[in-house]
Amino acid sequence: MVLLALVAALTLFATRDATQLWWIALLGVAGLPAVLAPQHRLLAPISRFAEVVVLGLAASQVAADTHLTGVTGGLGASAVLPYLAVPVTVTALRRRFREGAALLVVVAATLLVSAAFTEVGGEPQLGQPGYLAVCAQWLILAGLGLYTAGMLQRVLRVRGEGKPQPYAEATRLLTQLRTVARQLPGATLDPGGISEHLLEELRVVAKTDRGAVLSASGGGRLVVLAQIGADRVDWETTLDADSAIADAWASQQPTTSARSQARSRQSGEVSALIVPLVAGVRTVGLVVVEADTAHAYPPPVVSRVTALTGPAALRLEAALLFDEVRSLATNEERQRLAREIHDGVAQELVMVGYGIDNALATVHDDAEETADSLRTLRQEVTRVITELRLSLFELRSEVDRHGGLAAAIAEYARTVGASGGLRVHLSLDESTARLPAATEAELLRIAQEAVTNARKHAGAANLWVTCEVDPPYAQIEVSDDGHGIGDQRPDGHYGLAIMAERAERIRGRLEIRPRQPSGTTVAVVLGSSPRRDKVRGSAAAEGE
Repeated sequence: MVLLALVAALTLFATRDATQLWWIALLGVAGLPAVLAPQHRLLAPISRFAEVVVLGLAASQVAADTHLTGVTGGLGASAVLPYLAVPVTVTALRRRFREGAALLVVVAATLLVSAAFTEVGGEPQLGQPGYLAVCAQWLILAGLGLYTAGMLQRVLRVRGEGKPQPYAEATRLLTQLRTVARQLPGATLDPGGISEHLLEELRVVAKTDRGAVLSASGGGRLVVLAQIGADRVDWETTLDADSAIADAWASQQPTTSARSQARSRQSGEVSALIVPLVAGVRTVGLVVVEADTAHAYPPPVVSRVTALTGPAALRLEAALLFDEVRSLATNEERQRLAREIHDGVAQELVMVGYGIDNALATVHDDAEETADSLRTLRQEVTRVITELRLSLFELRSEVDRHGGLAAAIAEYARTVGASGGLRVHLSLDESTARLPAATEAELLRIAQEAVTNARKHAGAANLWVTCEVDPPYAQIEVSDDGHGIGDQRPDGHYGLAIMAERAERIRGRLEIRPRQPSGTTVAVVLGSSPRRDKVRGSAAAEGE
């Protein structure tokens, strides 16, 4: 409205003809839809383009009429062209810089075409240098304003991105993750399942006698997420070694080799293909496929394999990130529960124990029955406090990055066995290779639940804990010599149901069976059993 009033006053002053104000009215009508519906996707842009077309026609006509009042050379166009700031500024404020540039092009074309058909003194107005200079001046000013607005928006956006907003960003990303996870085929973000599916796809396009998908676990080592083949293979998992696996990881390029990538592979003709799984600029894993023939992976086969591994890299990265987020959330919740129990129920029970002690100290000598009752209560309180402390220990127990899964299970079994008067027998066999962190955490929780059930409900005197880890294979077995589970259905027991859910989450098998002559055995098995050397196995048994 201010610019309309300004150009109306300038037009009236330059032409001294009130009939020229109809151009101003036409400008107001052209811009009205953009004022009434500024967010409309079509109406608002069309209105702005109508404004600049009317503005170009009006500038040419007003410049021609000012010649009659003594303002020559087309300088009268400067009476109307200030209005150009209105549509251009609106596009800048709405970050529609391409639309602003298009408006400048349209108004420039309109000014030239209109001047070509408008005569002043018998000659086309387009030949007047003053007209062209005025039009160029206002177009340049409008272009500079649009460019300045764009630069200012970029600076403000960069500054806004530089400010730490971790919680807002985390909320946005987790919301997107939840939405995307629900839309995934099979609603899965399981690294092992994605890896197995990729290996099955590769079998179709390339000869594969054995293969594996490896992922980083920290410390310059890899873990086996999934593998295929008749025999289990002890793959090379050290990135510091002189191997094709290390070369492919460092170069992020497919690598072929005539040597097997297994640590202990018999001699013979072998072709190996190692393809890095690269998501963006980060290597998230490796695919290793081998065939017992020479030259099994020519360039066309490598191209077909990389066509499959490209999309799989992004899926695997999403699954690994989801596992990490879930692990962080679980650990944080575990610590929160531990603090609440320690600061709440445990402290209250300690105070109850002190109260009972005071009552015992002040009871009369003839109140022996009351004293016996108080002693019983004191024993009960002591038992509850012991249970709470064991619960705290269970919540805080985690798999140490350097100690491994077997060490964490052994520590828990010793602590719980000592508190429950159980004689604990440990059999630990853990490889130097590691399982994924999320898998180790679930196996630890399953073992903890089995040990706790044996202490609380079995009435046992002995506890046998066996831990065998040789990635991707693992077996945890907890046995007791108690009275067993009887006729109770395993799926009806809350603790057993929790263990079954955890085993299913890591694609493992939970087995619950009676132990002879008495007791119960709870075992969780992950992957296929390795084929052990019979001689080594017999020697180990004799030594044990």
